[in-house]
Amino acid sequence: MSLCCCTRNGIGWLVAIGIGICAAVLGAQAPSNYAVPKTPWGDPDLQGVWSSDDTSGIPRERPVDLGTRLYQNDQEYAARAKQVETGVQRAENAVGSFRGDFARRAFRQTSIIVDPPDGRMPALTAFAETRRAPRDRGTFGNGPFNTTEDFTLYDRCITRGLVGSVLRVVYGNGNRIVQAPGMVAISYEMIHDTRVMYTDGRPHIGHAIRQYLGDSRARWVGDELVVETTNLTDKTSIGGNGNGLRHSDKMTITERFKRVADDVIQYQFTIDDPVTYARAFTMSMPLTPLDGNVLLPYECHEGNYAIRQSLGAERAEDKALAEDLAKGIKRERRAVQGNVQGGGRGAGAGAAGGRGAGAGRGADPEDAN
Repeated sequence: MSLCCCTRNGIGWLVAIGIGICAAVLGAQAPSNYAVPKTPWGDPDLQGVWSSDDTSGIPRERPVDLGTRLYQNDQEYAARAKQVETGVQRAENAVGSFRGDFARRAFRQTSIIVDPPDGRMPALTAFAETRRAPRDRGTFGNGPFNTTEDFTLYDRCITRGLVGSVLRVVYGNGNRIVQAPGMVAISYEMIHDTRVMYTDGRPHIGHAIRQYLGDSRARWVGDELVVETTNLTDKTSIGGNGNGLRHSDKMTITERFKRVADDVIQYQFTIDDPVTYARAFTMSMPLTPLDGNVLLPYECHEGNYAIRQSLGAERAEDKALAEDLAKGIKRERRAVQGNVQGGGRGAGAGAAGGRGAGAGRGADPEDAN
């Protein structure tokens, strides 16, 4: 079953249908007669540079007091629209060396999670709880950092995973979609991953082959692109920036892309990982055109010095602790995050007394635990 989001008199409502996608321009009546543009070879045209920036203000999980209500009422929506307007004015007049991405329009969704109906993450299994480790937070936590395995793949500039590459964070939320006969490719702005999703009917690769972004096979169902991804590893997570408790290698993801207006692709994905979660769950969000229409270079790359310097800072702290103890000074280990000010840790090791790597990345408080 899929969930289809609709609007009636500006208020959203949910209906369950056999196949489909949340196909509403949230906050306004969806155009019922919208004709999806086609490529020269006849496939629905999803091409462009899209962004999740306009999901700003929509929490991943729905506030408990909203129950099963998927959409804001008029008063709540007006407050969100005002918040977005204020954010635009603040961002466009900001002075400084750093400017995060920002939303330009408001949507009525009360949460990114649309199923379960309460918009909340399902419970974790007992096995999943045994996998909790400091690595889930990487350099957003305090370690310990003894080997490269104590860092996330995001810390190491390898990948943010399939889900973490789309969920909105402080910057770098662009997604470029290009198409050719028999395939659709999507490139993510941050960590510069590119996926190729074949639509020509070829089978999945062998079960024994595992990849960080899995193996994606797609098909067109009317104007909707349905993508099934298997062959994942257990080295990534599904939170913002790919942080958080790691999923299992049994996880499968079913994505649905549908262009519902010239400037909106409704993007929906269902996570099914019975090893990690008590039930499958679905997230849905609008993707809108990226300002400037160009993915900016993201210069973080595998093998850079951030990990080496972070490990070096940890070993320097080991030495300092031993030297202090030899002098009769017994103190707590300095926290990696201690006294570091501002969003992210771009100031690097030693900033305000901290020992963090400072990979120049946005803070990710929602997935810190």
